[in-house]
Amino acid sequence: MENLYNLNIERAVLSAIIFDPEIFEEIAARLKPEDFYLPFHQHLFRAMEQLSLAEKPIDEEFLRKELERVGKFDEAEMVEVLSANPITDTKAYVEEIKALATKRSLVTLATEIKKLTVEENLEATEVMDRVEQKLYEITQESVSEDFRPSDEITLSMMQEIERLKAMGNSKLIGVDTGFRNLNDKTSGFGKGDLVIVAARPAMGKTALVLNMALRAVERGEGVAFFSLEMPAEQLMLRMLSAKTSIPLQSLRVGDLTDDQWSQLATAVEDMSRRKLFVDDGGYATIHHVRSKLRKLKAQHPEISMAIIDYLQLMSGEGGREGRQQEISEISRGLKQLARELQMPIIALSQLNRSLESRENKRPMLSDLRESGAIEQDADIILFVYRDDVYREAKEKEKEMKAKAEGKEYKSTFRSKMEEETELIIGKQRNGPTGTVDLIFQKRFTRFVDADKGSSGFEVVFEEGNIDMREGTIELPPI
Repeated sequence: MENLYNLNIERAVLSAIIFDPEIFEEIAARLKPEDFYLPFHQHLFRAMEQLSLAEKPIDEEFLRKELERVGKFDEAEMVEVLSANPITDTKAYVEEIKALATKRSLVTLATEIKKLTVEENLEATEVMDRVEQKLYEITQESVSEDFRPSDEITLSMMQEIERLKAMGNSKLIGVDTGFRNLNDKTSGFGKGDLVIVAARPAMGKTALVLNMALRAVERGEGVAFFSLEMPAEQLMLRMLSAKTSIPLQSLRVGDLTDDQWSQLATAVEDMSRRKLFVDDGGYATIHHVRSKLRKLKAQHPEISMAIIDYLQLMSGEGGREGRQQEISEISRGLKQLARELQMPIIALSQLNRSLESRENKRPMLSDLRESGAIEQDADIILFVYRDDVYREAKEKEKEMKAKAEGKEYKSTFRSKMEEETELIIGKQRNGPTGTVDLIFQKRFTRFVDADKGSSGFEVVFEEGNIDMREGTIELPPI
């Protein structure tokens, strides 16, 4: 145990505070009482905290009174502290105390693992969840970020400006979204962004992010995909359909021409070399995602984005009151992880069913399920909207109603191979909101950019200026 603590260093720091109380706040920002090994040192540091809060002097006399008040004073140990040689530069001493405290926490964790596994006989998955949570807490406690000085910030900013200059006139400064029109509006996804992609069922929620993933790996980047709803093989099938332009249904049943078999073989060989990593276990907590993604990113620095399909299928860690609290914990955790790993995390999200009762079914922020925390944490929120989905459903409803009444009904709706799609930017922390035009090629589950010249106008959703709950939107003449 000797290599897990150093009483001389602990005494030196405590003595330095008594001789120069002005340094207490700086040291208290890095250390807590439990970081000291000797119980008396813990009590002494806690007494310093109490005196500081009460705006009383942190000196020998007041410390003695405070420790006697709580029954923790030890004359011999106090003499040892006061006898320690005072030091002027405490930073290295403080870091050593923190490092040794972290080591002790890890030793304690090892003991806890044995207890959970052997004595309490818990399931392996539950043990791993608890261990990951505790390990993350230890990691967070051992990391300390200081203020960044102006010279460091300006140097970093100049390097970024020079990087952008080298790109010429390109508007893309973040991670390529895979869609030209979306890049124009967002300048790419930021390297610490939490991006929410939301839609009602049948809108192509999953297809859109698979297209983003496909284009990223084809650029030589890496993608991590947490699939909580669909096996990895089905995801790959959709990506191969989009890549080869072979209809998805044909791939599903293996009904291919000789040329298509050749095409497929080439595409499969290409995809097998790409950096796509899929976790399709069907279960994930924020700690599960965090630990797996950290490890994967360390092994493969080329990973440029992570995708989660979808957020509401993630599980909370327990102990939270209500699902909204769990979602809040999850969304906040994902945002922190995006910043830590310096890459966008794209999470799919459900929309409330209530929007189906509106005449105008274009989604808005309040339609997000458990919207409060998600809306607050997200940097970008995208809604996928295809009007033809609702038009087709409405026509089928009319047809069924007519049949039930014994009447004939001839539908005027014609299903199209390519459907116009609105990708609505409902929120963008560092850019405009509005609509991006895409085309959905249903047979290949593929989205492509719409011709820029085909869009007559852009709908801009500014909070408070349009009530999307009404049936129609008044537009200026074009």
